[in-house]
Amino acid sequence: MSPALQPHRQTRQTIVRLLSSMASAKEISQYLKRFSQLDAKRFAVVKVGGAVLRDDLEALTSSLSFLQEVGLTPIVLHGAGPQLDTELAAAGIEKQTVNGLRVTSPEALAIVRQVFQQSNLRLVEALQQNGARATSITGGVFEAEYMDQATYGLVGEVKKVNLAPIEASLRAGSIPVITSLGETRSGQILNVNADFAANELVQELQPYKIIFLTGTGGLLDEEGKVIDSINLSTEYEHLMTQPWIHGGMKVKIEQIKSLLDRLPLESSVSITRPADLAKELFTHKGSGTLVRKGERVLRATSWDELDLPRLRGLIESSFGRVLVPDYFDKTRLLRAYVSENYRTAVILTDEAEGVYLDKFAVLDDAQGEGLGRAVWNVMLDETPQLFWRSRNGNPINHFYYAESDGCYKQGTWKTFWFGADGFDRIKAYVDHCAQRAPSLLG
Repeated sequence: MSPALQPHRQTRQTIVRLLSSMASAKEISQYLKRFSQLDAKRFAVVKVGGAVLRDDLEALTSSLSFLQEVGLTPIVLHGAGPQLDTELAAAGIEKQTVNGLRVTSPEALAIVRQVFQQSNLRLVEALQQNGARATSITGGVFEAEYMDQATYGLVGEVKKVNLAPIEASLRAGSIPVITSLGETRSGQILNVNADFAANELVQELQPYKIIFLTGTGGLLDEEGKVIDSINLSTEYEHLMTQPWIHGGMKVKIEQIKSLLDRLPLESSVSITRPADLAKELFTHKGSGTLVRKGERVLRATSWDELDLPRLRGLIESSFGRVLVPDYFDKTRLLRAYVSENYRTAVILTDEAEGVYLDKFAVLDDAQGEGLGRAVWNVMLDETPQLFWRSRNGNPINHFYYAESDGCYKQGTWKTFWFGADGFDRIKAYVDHCAQRAPSLLG
């Protein structure tokens, strides 16, 4: 983006202060810096469903405008399914689908074009009224061929993505708002499924973030609660065998995995509500479901199985303090769980009182990815009982409260535990934590 279009420093500082109600200024600034270092077209592709356009336009335009205010320009691609259903029914054209795709006759295509253009202009005008710069792009991006004219009619399969209109919009500091209409080389307009179009656009752009805005605010678990993160490397196979993963959700997760398999490791998918977009993007906790390809988790029962200099570096960087020189000699390792790139580690020791969590370390650049949660979950699978301590004021204590069965505050420490079998066991945990020598200096 040209210097003239960069947000004023004071504006950015004001926005950081406003966001500070959701997270620390350091946390927010970390994400702003990370996103700002990306090439403009690699920041984010935002896929907006027609239902969001219809039901949540105000929150959508507010969130997209906010991103532009902090100097970030998302690329927006929208659908218009519900609007199209309404207009086709009004025209007396019966909806037909084959394999989940809308059969499109010449009569239907005329309405498809009209509805897409109206929906596109409605979003662009709403953004402009909100003070944002936005560009309507209703053609010229997706070169397509007939998918199977005898079966689907005027439905296209994307063969080439032309980025020129998008790049021109980005150079002007304007949000590109794209429809999923395709064109053949001879100029025939074709209806392209918006999800398929988004996938092809993402493959061409290789963005850092892919964002699906929905009314549910994320993928839901068996209790109807939003799943905060999914690490595909460690969770995909287990997740797909769960009885509560219904057909539509299973297809969505498979599509996301297929998408991320063809993108860089740092790319991720966020599924959230329009109103929660800023919180999902700029805070570690997020608000929605974050899906990453993730890293494998290495399991070790001996220090000899690990790269100790890298592990020491991870621990010291995570805690901002120096590990005692003889830590690995004096610490009786039970199990260690370490992400393959040494960005997260859980270290368990075998004590007389039970299994003790000695270290849970996550690098700054891995926070907010769900990597810490993924490694923690692998540990949980084979650790029915655990106790540990954490200093008062440790920012991760909110996580420990959620993960533990109980907590006891004693001096500068809090003792946490889960799976304890009775009061005597808990007392032993508390006594051990009170007497344990520190392993970090400073």
